[in-house]
Amino acid sequence: MAGTSGFSVSGYGPERGTWARLVARDSMARRLDWPLLFSALALSLIGSLLVWSATRNRTQLNQGDPYYFLLRHLLNTGIGFALMIGTIWLGHRTLRGAVPALYGLSVVLVLLVLTPLGATINGAHAWIVIGGGFTLQPSEFVKVTIILGMAVMLAARVDAGDLIHPDHRTVAKSLGLAVVPMAIVMLMPDLGSVMVMAVIVLGVLLASGASNRWIIGLIGAGAAGAVAVAALGVLDEYQINRFAAFANPELDPAGVGYNTNQARIAIGSGGLTGTGLFHGSQTTGQFVPEQQTDFVFTVAGEELGFVGAGLILLLLGVVLWRACRIARETTELYGTIVAAGIIAWFAFQSFENIGMTLGIMPVAGLPLPFVSYGGTAMFAAWIAVGLLQSIRVQRPITA
Repeated sequence: MAGTSGFSVSGYGPERGTWARLVARDSMARRLDWPLLFSALALSLIGSLLVWSATRNRTQLNQGDPYYFLLRHLLNTGIGFALMIGTIWLGHRTLRGAVPALYGLSVVLVLLVLTPLGATINGAHAWIVIGGGFTLQPSEFVKVTIILGMAVMLAARVDAGDLIHPDHRTVAKSLGLAVVPMAIVMLMPDLGSVMVMAVIVLGVLLASGASNRWIIGLIGAGAAGAVAVAALGVLDEYQINRFAAFANPELDPAGVGYNTNQARIAIGSGGLTGTGLFHGSQTTGQFVPEQQTDFVFTVAGEELGFVGAGLILLLLGVVLWRACRIARETTELYGTIVAAGIIAWFAFQSFENIGMTLGIMPVAGLPLPFVSYGGTAMFAAWIAVGLLQSIRVQRPITA
């Protein structure tokens, strides 16, 4: 019987819809992966401090405002967080139907980079200038749409129960879908982003259960493609110089090897606990170029030391661990493939970024996920977290 408040014990009163929504929201909150969320947020907040330290004295960059990059990094984090919430609210299954439109939009955006609307930053013609000091790097969104597009194609017949694994024709179509934007990005040229996309494709195929012949063939094709790119002179001179400096660290230490040499000096000077935030001589002296973006890890190594740098690695490890758990627990191949693509993306990009600061990987101009300054990269990373959370939230509840 309904009480004087109008609430029905049986659930059939006028408040039934409100009560159902509250229960649904509570269920969603309980099913979110909180370690994943807190780790990604902690990385972004740590990144804001590192970016602030790297830019507060660089008047030629911060327009005379020491808080310029700090506030923009926090703004990017806030926008990214909102995009994550929007992605969870829509759901990865709803987005499945919008993948063709999202894929087409991402291809159009990377094509616009090759027009007069495109801008060259740090040697790569990979940005679109929006205005007001804001730029857009469409290749970051391509990483997301390649994952979603390939997942839709590879999982369609498997999730429908028609096949156990994707057949050869489906795999070939999915590879064609990935090759188109990758070829456009290569023309910019943005070799670093292409490398990440190639690893994403391999991760997606491994998770899909595709024949091992495709994996072996792609690895062989990748090796042959690298040789062909070098022989045909596709790479720009600055990219060739980066590989030369990686192969020979003593080559032109004041020129092509300057970045990596200064990065290693900065990290090595931090010791166990670091020199203290805002007290790093390499950072304060502005000896490391692009320290707020590609080389942000050097700020952590110098000012926070092994302990602070290790904390960043630990948080990245938690993000990857939770993503692996989400991939393993989902009951649909589509969700597994999406999670696996994100794992491959975050793992390789983190390894490449940190590796190039330590001198064990060539400089490729890739940001450290969640930590480096950059709007588009931050937005794409948080959208990926939203996809992971959606996969977890919408998985069937087992008894």
